[in-house]
Amino acid sequence: AKMAAAASDLLTGWCLFGLALLAILIFCWVYVRKYQSRRESEVISTITAIFALAVALITSALLPVDIFLVSYMKNPNGTFKVWADANVSRQIEDTVLYGYYTLYSIILFCVFLWIPFVYFYYEEKEEDDGNTCSQVKTALRYTLGFIMVCAVLLLIGAFVPLDIPNKKNSTEWEKVKLLFEEFGSSHGLTALSFSISSLTVIGMLAAITYTAYGMSALPLNLIKGTTSAAYERLENTEDIEEVEQHLLRIKSKCRDGRPLSSRDRRTLQQLEERLRTLRRRERHLESIEKSWWIKFCEAIRPLKIVWGVFFIIVALLFTVSLFLSNLDKALHSAGFGSGFIILGTNLTNPLNMLLPVLQRVFPLDYILITTIVMYFIFTSMAGIRNMGIWFFWIRLYKIRRGKTRPQALLFLCMILLLIVLHTSYMIYSLAPQYVMYGSQKYLVQVRCKVFLSDFVVVVVLCYSVLFPFNLDECIVTRTYLFLHKFWFFSAAYYFGNWAFIAVFLIGLIVSCCKGKKSVIEGEVDDDDSDMSDDELSVYYH
Repeated sequence: AKMAAAASDLLTGWCLFGLALLAILIFCWVYVRKYQSRRESEVISTITAIFALAVALITSALLPVDIFLVSYMKNPNGTFKVWADANVSRQIEDTVLYGYYTLYSIILFCVFLWIPFVYFYYEEKEEDDGNTCSQVKTALRYTLGFIMVCAVLLLIGAFVPLDIPNKKNSTEWEKVKLLFEEFGSSHGLTALSFSISSLTVIGMLAAITYTAYGMSALPLNLIKGTTSAAYERLENTEDIEEVEQHLLRIKSKCRDGRPLSSRDRRTLQQLEERLRTLRRRERHLESIEKSWWIKFCEAIRPLKIVWGVFFIIVALLFTVSLFLSNLDKALHSAGFGSGFIILGTNLTNPLNMLLPVLQRVFPLDYILITTIVMYFIFTSMAGIRNMGIWFFWIRLYKIRRGKTRPQALLFLCMILLLIVLHTSYMIYSLAPQYVMYGSQKYLVQVRCKVFLSDFVVVVVLCYSVLFPFNLDECIVTRTYLFLHKFWFFSAAYYFGNWAFIAVFLIGLIVSCCKGKKSVIEGEVDDDDSDMSDDELSVYYH
């Protein structure tokens, strides 16, 4: 009976997972096709981008599943469910653990082998349309460097010491040691964890760069909207007339056969390039004015404003929660040598207050956690789309509708894979106790105040600071154990959160000071070819 109940619940879960997987694949296909260049599209790069984006979204969805499973094994009165004995609980935990190992191994495969190989293969194909075998060999030679980096990380992870530095205040660490020992005794795979944690640090840097900016840029762009296509077209026509008049003045200097000076020739060349760009803008603006999609967007403008206000409120809520959580770690953790880990909560934040309230109505708390995860993913996409892909101060690629090169899509998917790895720690920072235990409760005996000799049984949340932590009664999520297996990575994440808050505030100020975006923002550049006009026309029609 126990196994039948568990099997029924697992079957329902797998059905829901299948539907979610189908929805993720459809979204990834639509998203990649939306931004993909029609002229430069390649089957292998398209499949790689869709697969990598799907892996990123599926991995991000594993966190709510992990929290749900540890919570589902216990009743609201703090007791374990009938079917959730020690063996079944262990099987469920191992299933989640294997899910993490599988997805993280796929991410390692994508980041260190598949995406670099496809990228270098396509780069080599652009430079030389010759022998396919030579292109594959060259791509493999460049990819070998990524494979060596992965091998080094795995070797370091296999032998890295996990001893926690001795501290005078070791109460918190004694509890954490028990968790790590339990985790290490059940398929810890330290090497994989170290490699993933290393990539998570890179993902942290990407989140600081793109997600923090996207959280401010996305809402404010929705609120401010874009300029009118008719107004832009009128301004563009005036610019064309001005450039044409300037060109006529320069050309009039050589009517009597005199050659132009080098300065005039340079100016003439610049003006001709400027005129070509303005005429491309004219064609794009004319196409947009006739587009039914733009007219539909104008009709739902009030709805965009509402969504923008909602998103900015959510972003401010996240920032305040992240600030209070980091402040709590700074004041009450064991410090840098412990990775700033705390098991209790001393300074509550809005999300930690909201989640216990939503737990009373199933499944509102899980909906909120899933929404938060998806919010981070979509704001990351918005940040990458607005900023483009940079290597320090060098801009490598732009992300544009219907005109994004295959290499840029591969870079975008790799960045999203890295950001997804860091998303779990961001959610933990926002609601640390909830990510550890979900909605679990347990029974504890307390002395009655009226009759001092009697004890009463009280149901308390697992992350309550009023009662001692009970490792036997509270099951910790696998996500938490992955996040804090190495204390030095936890310390890096802590400082990364402060940087994330700073970049968000700077991005918010910059976004507020900027005016409305052009209706064809980023769609027309000086380095575009005239053939690119056809791509955008196809997109809008």
